[in-house]
Amino acid sequence: MLRNMVTSLFAFGRIKTTDAKAKELRRWADRMITLAKRGDLHARRQALSVVRDKSVVATLFEDVTQRFGARAGGYTRIVKVGRRTGDGASMSLIEFVGAEDKGKAKKQKSKAAKKTTPKTKKEVPAETKKKQAPEAEAAEQKVDKTEAAPEAEPEEKIEERTAAESKEEKGPEPAPEEENVQNAQEGDTEEKEK
Repeated sequence: MLRNMVTSLFAFGRIKTTDAKAKELRRWADRMITLAKRGDLHARRQALSVVRDKSVVATLFEDVTQRFGARAGGYTRIVKVGRRTGDGASMSLIEFVGAEDKGKAKKQKSKAAKKTTPKTKKEVPAETKKKQAPEAEAAEQKVDKTEAAPEAEPEEKIEERTAAESKEEKGPEPAPEEENVQNAQEGDTEEKEK
């Protein structure tokens, strides 16, 4: 039973078990790490006699110097998590000491990533959008389209897109009859101004 638990501990990094089993498991796990720090063939064979999976032993012997090279002992931590429903046995979580260091490193990386990413625009209520000038709305549409566009775009597609955007800004083209009417009205207004 303890051989399986040692194998699972090295495979998953932490396991949940009873307090008594966790305390005994700590002794076995610390011994396996000490063997891995020694690193010779005899130590590998001794570890294989306890740990049931060859791939777990291989990762143990590869990673142990990086994780526990400077540490002289105390490679595991036991955290009490409460009582088990059913029989009321006291439960514990046993994990390696370096486990929280990885969590802190991930949090620091995510904080750094959040600082470098640009902030998104705040949503403006619909009432204030109506009051904005049409030029400002067109500029917002351009920004939205450029954000959604892929990074590497051929020049032809860029030219087509800019031509389409300029048509949208001008509005729909008037029918030929409407042009004549508009030209006539413009001519009338010019004559009245003179």
